[in-house]
Amino acid sequence: MRTRESAVSEADLALIHALQLAPRASWAQLSGALGPSADTLARRWSRLTRDGHAWSGVLPGALAAGSPAACSAWIQVECAVGSIPDTAARLAADPVTLTVQHVTGDADLVLYVACADLTALDRYLTGRVHRLPGVRATRTHIITSVYRAATQPPLGQLTPRQQRRVRELNPRVDRVPRPLAPPDTADQRLLLALAEDGRLGVAALAKRCGASESTVRRRLARMESAGELLALTESAPRVSGRPVWYQIRADVPPDLIASVATAAARMRETRTVTAVTGPHNLFVCGWLRRVEQLHEYAEKVTRIAPGLRIADTVLSLRVHKIGAHTLSPEGLREHFVPPDIWDINGTA
Repeated sequence: MRTRESAVSEADLALIHALQLAPRASWAQLSGALGPSADTLARRWSRLTRDGHAWSGVLPGALAAGSPAACSAWIQVECAVGSIPDTAARLAADPVTLTVQHVTGDADLVLYVACADLTALDRYLTGRVHRLPGVRATRTHIITSVYRAATQPPLGQLTPRQQRRVRELNPRVDRVPRPLAPPDTADQRLLLALAEDGRLGVAALAKRCGASESTVRRRLARMESAGELLALTESAPRVSGRPVWYQIRADVPPDLIASVATAAARMRETRTVTAVTGPHNLFVCGWLRRVEQLHEYAEKVTRIAPGLRIADTVLSLRVHKIGAHTLSPEGLREHFVPPDIWDINGTA
C-alpha cells in the first residue's frame, strides 16, 4: 500500500523545484522549460496542493530585508507538562506567528513572530502568549538584522539546464536596497490574498481585493520591484527530503557578525540567519536530511565562518507551522492562517 509521501512522484518533485525557482511563472512558461503540457502541470499542482504536499504563498518582503515596516523576534516558550500540543495549536492559529516548532532543549516551543512594531509585539506577548494556560515562561530575542530569509532548500530535482531555463522566467530586479515603508490598506489586502495562493492571477486578485485589474496590476508590479513581496513555494518537510529543522544559537564578536552571518548563509543547509538581542547574538536555522547531520553541519559552519562559537543547538520534534500554513501531525499542510502582521492584537 502506498504511503501519503510515496504518492509524490519524481515529476511532482521537479514541478515543486521549478516553482521554488520561479513561483509565479505561468504554466505555459513552465511547460516550455519542463516538457509536460501546461494543463498537465496545472493538474499536477492542483493535486499537490489539495493533498497538502506543497503550496505557494507570499510573505511581507520586510521580513527578508529587515525594515521599519515590521518587527520580528524569536520567542522560546516553556510549557506546562501535558500542554504542548494545545499551546502549539493555539499559537499556530495566530496571524503573527510564522513559525511554530516543538523542539528539544530548555524550551518546549520556538516561535518566529512578526508584528508591526515593538509596541504590537509587547501587546501580543503580554495580552496573548502570557495568558495562555499552558505557558509557564518565555524568552524573547528581537531580530536586529536578517542575513537570509526563511525559505526551504530547493529540492535539487531539475537538471542544470532546466534550472537555467526556469530561472530565466524569474529575472532578478536590480534595485537599490532601502527601508520598506509599512504597506497601506490596499497593499495589505493584496499581500494577504497572495499569502493564501501566491499563484493567483490579476483577475482573481482584483476580485478578492475589490479593485480593478489595472490597479492590481500596477500595485503588484510596484510591490514586486520594490521587494515588498517574498514569494515562496514550500513543500511538506518529508516530501522535501530535508525533514529535520534545526536552530543554532551562536556567539560572534560584534565586528565580525556581518561577515560570519554572510558566510553561514551561503551554506546549502542554511535557510535563516538572523542577528538577535540576548545572551547569544546570532541564530542560524535550516533543514537537514537526518538528525545525525547536525554535528557534521555544526563542524562545517564553524570552519567556514571563523569567529562563530556555538552556544546551543536544538532540533524540531514536530513542525506545527511554516509561514502562513499549519501542518498536520503527519507534516502535511492543513490550514491557511492569514499572516496579518499588522493585526493590532496579533490574534485572529
